[in-house]
Amino acid sequence: MLSSSLLLTSSCELDIPNPNAASDIEVLNSREGLIGLSVGLRQYYSTSGIEAAYLYPGVTSRELKGVATFTNVLELEAGGTALPTFNGNILGLWSRMQRTMNISQQILENAPNVPSLTGGMRSGILAQAHLFKAMALGTLAMAFEQANTETSITENVTFKPRQEVFAEAISHLNQGIALIEATPTSQEFRNQVTGQFFNVENTLYAMNARFNLFAGNYQAAINNADKVNLSVMSEYDYSDQSINPIYNTISILKYFRPRDNFGLPNSLFYEGDAREEFYLTGPIDIVDGDAVRSLAGFFDNQTERIPVYLPDEMKLIKAEAILRSNGSLVEALALINEVRTQQTGDPFGVNAGLPPYTGLVTRDALLLEVYRQRSAELYLTGMRLEDSRRFGRPGPPESFIERNRNFYPYPDQERLTNPNTPEDPEI
Repeated sequence: MLSSSLLLTSSCELDIPNPNAASDIEVLNSREGLIGLSVGLRQYYSTSGIEAAYLYPGVTSRELKGVATFTNVLELEAGGTALPTFNGNILGLWSRMQRTMNISQQILENAPNVPSLTGGMRSGILAQAHLFKAMALGTLAMAFEQANTETSITENVTFKPRQEVFAEAISHLNQGIALIEATPTSQEFRNQVTGQFFNVENTLYAMNARFNLFAGNYQAAINNADKVNLSVMSEYDYSDQSINPIYNTISILKYFRPRDNFGLPNSLFYEGDAREEFYLTGPIDIVDGDAVRSLAGFFDNQTERIPVYLPDEMKLIKAEAILRSNGSLVEALALINEVRTQQTGDPFGVNAGLPPYTGLVTRDALLLEVYRQRSAELYLTGMRLEDSRRFGRPGPPESFIERNRNFYPYPDQERLTNPNTPEDPEI
């Protein structure tokens, strides 16, 4: 089973009981309690969740270099068979997604039973819980060959192949979308739960496009990408009390450094790509033979907001889906060039400023171009490892240049408490 300690803690975290805090029963059976838990769910994922989801796969896919001398960082940087099952970072990634799922499940199970939770507040709270459960499931499916889709502290959960985990994530997104399409979220929900920066509706469509692409459901990916309003920004916001976790880990704790050229081999990096100046700053340093920089973009101070998704991801999703479903090369190329040639106008300021594509107009050549554009546009968003495998990039054991693992081993803490834990992948 998933132990209560695994559900309630992640690496480097302690939950100390507060005798003045409301009981679980009071929280889960009251309107105010569920509103507060919904706020906490979003805040937890925006800090602890994305720290693990973005940074640790970022090291594995060579976007970042582990530079701290802590054992868990050195193991993650080495990858391969040097990454043990007791690595603290892998436990952190696993346990934080489990905790996100558990909180989401509590909301989904209890919110329908509170009579005073009605209308757009009810649909918003439920839709957001579906959203964050889907995001946690999708993150697990990107990192592990198999994962559970439900959590439990009393029973041994079962594992499912990652394609089924993606399918479960998509199911939750579809349920969330159905809720808000039937009953749009209320202004009260937006004021009290999401705040002014996080947009549940557009994020549901964006994540549905993302995970349908990963699952090979290409028309569904296109359909959902088309529903995203590209002018609407959805962001994780931070404060002096709840700080930007990527900035904190890289610039304050100094565990990792961004690799020069987005960590791409020279054959995949475009000189003059303006996104390099957006995301990376400072002089090049050489650390153990690797060129590293300092981080800028959405990670340059402790209160900098981080986009939940970028508008141009939707264009690249559509281009890839068109190509993989043997659609129009002309249409896919037009979408690629919209991303390549953009010099102004991106809501977040991520503009490539490159000339139009002049290479071969074939399915394989354009798919490689989509990968190059995703690697720059979506830098440090936790998707490079998934992309590297999906696009058939060289990987271990033959090559460690673009990624040093294919999938992660399962944490010892899970295996010790759950006999259903699968065998670890070789590498």
